[in-house]
Amino acid sequence: MDGNGRWAQKRRRPRLIGHRAGARAVNICIDFCLDRGVRALTLFAFSSENWDRPQDEVGGLMKLFTGALEREVDELDRRGVRVRFIGDRSRFGEGIRDRMAQAEARTLQNDRLDLAIAVSYGGRWDIAQAARSLAADVAAGRIGPDAIDERAIAARLALADLPEPDLFIRTGGELRISNFLLWQLAYTELWFTDLLWPDVDAATLQTALDDFARRERRFGLTGAQVGGNDETAE
Repeated sequence: MDGNGRWAQKRRRPRLIGHRAGARAVNICIDFCLDRGVRALTLFAFSSENWDRPQDEVGGLMKLFTGALEREVDELDRRGVRVRFIGDRSRFGEGIRDRMAQAEARTLQNDRLDLAIAVSYGGRWDIAQAARSLAADVAAGRIGPDAIDERAIAARLALADLPEPDLFIRTGGELRISNFLLWQLAYTELWFTDLLWPDVDAATLQTALDDFARRERRFGLTGAQVGGNDETAE
C-alpha cells in the first residue's frame, strides 16, 4: 500500500495525514473483497525496514495502528472477518502486542474473509524464521535434515494455512515487490498502478481483477497443456 507520504506531500500536508487517508483506503479494500467474495487479503502495512524511518513518523504510525485496533475490530468481527498479524512482534510495545492478540482471538472463528496484516514484516524474515524452526527440530532430533524440502519450509511460513496469493497489487508507481511474501509470490500475478494508495477505490480494484481474469496462468506448463490442447506450444 504505497504512496501515503507522497499523497500528503502533494497537498503540502504532514506525511501522517497521508497515512490517515490510507487507512480509509484499507476499509474500501476490505469492503470490496467482502462484496466480491474474495476469501483472503494480505495488506503490507509496515515493513521491517520501516522502523528506520524518522522516529516521529514511526511513533505516529504506531498511534494510528493502535487507534485502528480499538475502532475497527468490533466491525470486522461483526462482518465475519478473521484478523491476523504476521511479522516480528518483538519490536512492538507490550500494549500493541496485547491488542493484536486480542483481535486475533476475538475473530478466530470468522470465515468470510481472512485478513492478514503484515506489520514489522519482511519476506526474508519470514523465510529465516521458517528455517530456524526447522533447524531447531533437527537439533532436537524430531526430524532429519533430509526431511527439509520446499513443502517443509512452506509449512513454517507465516501464512502456511492459506493458499499462495493469486494476485499482487502495488500502488504508487513502484515496480518492485519490496521484500513482501517473497516465497509465496513465486507464481502470483503482479499488477502495478501509478495511483497513490489513498486514491485507490473500488473501480481501481475491479480494474486489477479484470486484468487478472484475462491472464493465462501456466505455472511452468505450456499454453497447450493449460488449455487442454495436446499440441506443443511455445
